[in-house]
Amino acid sequence: MTTSRASGRGAGDGLLRHRDFRLLLAGAAASQAGTQVALVALPLVAVVGLRASAFEVGLLTAAETAAFLLIGLPAGAWVDRVRRLPLLIRTDVVRAVAMGSVPLAALCHVLTMAQLYAVAFVTGVATVFFDVAHQSYLPRVLPGPRLVAGNGALETARSAAQVAGPGLGGGIVQLLGPPVAVLANAAGYLASALFLRGIRVREPEPEAAAGGSLGAQVKEGLAFVLRHPVLRMIALTTGVANFFSAMLVAVQTVFLTRELGLPPGVLGLMLSASAVGGLAGALCAGPVARRLGQARIIWLAPVATGPFALLWPLSGHGAAAGWFALGSGAVFFGAVVYNVAQVSFRQLLCPDALLGRMNATLRFMVWGTMPLGALAGGAVAEAAGSRAAVWVCAAGFLLVPLPLLLSPLRKLRDLPAEAVPTAADEAASGPAPEAADAPGAAV
Repeated sequence: MTTSRASGRGAGDGLLRHRDFRLLLAGAAASQAGTQVALVALPLVAVVGLRASAFEVGLLTAAETAAFLLIGLPAGAWVDRVRRLPLLIRTDVVRAVAMGSVPLAALCHVLTMAQLYAVAFVTGVATVFFDVAHQSYLPRVLPGPRLVAGNGALETARSAAQVAGPGLGGGIVQLLGPPVAVLANAAGYLASALFLRGIRVREPEPEAAAGGSLGAQVKEGLAFVLRHPVLRMIALTTGVANFFSAMLVAVQTVFLTRELGLPPGVLGLMLSASAVGGLAGALCAGPVARRLGQARIIWLAPVATGPFALLWPLSGHGAAAGWFALGSGAVFFGAVVYNVAQVSFRQLLCPDALLGRMNATLRFMVWGTMPLGALAGGAVAEAAGSRAAVWVCAAGFLLVPLPLLLSPLRKLRDLPAEAVPTAADEAASGPAPEAADAPGAAV
């Protein structure tokens, strides 16, 4: 039995009139809101509650992202073997239980850094499966021509959570303490699971791959990405960006609290103000793609906004702390525009049976750099101070667009219907897989 990837609604219908997408969007919003609260609260549990060092905070960030490096590839093959919606619900519940253990342990006065590392790692493992399944499930809910709009709406929800969540988290931390704020993260995951349970789109049971072992399926996903010249450059660019982003996340709480002297409430507001740029990017991604071309904005966005990262280490006490928010806002704007364009392209390019493995391969490549970046950030901050670590992060963002500028994308306005491999690619791997029409023109 086969089904279409999406319902038969036309491309002209409003996204919010699409019931299943509305529930998917609500679940994403609830989950992201809780996650953004925890972005402030969990490091503050370590820094304020447990007096953790800069390296210990970096290790906490590394524990949360290590799963993408350790199980990212087999996770994609496994996701392609199961129905994705039940998996999304189960991973939300696992994350809720893990996060809920933090305030319970704090209440019993038994909370330790070891537990925080364990919670971060378990949450990270569940997030690997959730994120791969979520990106692979969206094309089941929405028809192809509407994926850019759908991804834009999901990025809008995520960016709105980034605006509201840290400020809310900082306020809760200042009033009730960091462990109580972590409870909001658990509540967000539970709300997400409830919304997802209401989705009516039914997936068929995936067909077993003929003679395909888990290892063979992992190799198939790797080959799909590595043989495609555009996907290779996207993977390299995003991996570099995520390495330096993880460095920043690992040290920003220490930098803002100990170097700039910001209290938790102001720290949360600072991160919320930074996220306004991401919200603006989500709202602008579709119109910018139509005006400039989807291929062009994939490389133009990081080129135009990356240099604003230099404002991070230039920030200081008092009003000068605002430079951090301004730099982050500009970088977030470019990152969201870039993400909407390249994720939509990937979803249109890839056959449904390979979506999980393709997304997992990309996640392994681009998120697998994050634990390494987090450890590097903690080590640099421990050895030379948090401001020195932030300088390294800022300099790194200047390198992010280089792979794209050396790729065929630089000469294109829109993504081609078929990616043309180089002669070396053809000799080594055969012809590149066929791509879908440029989604930027179909919004």
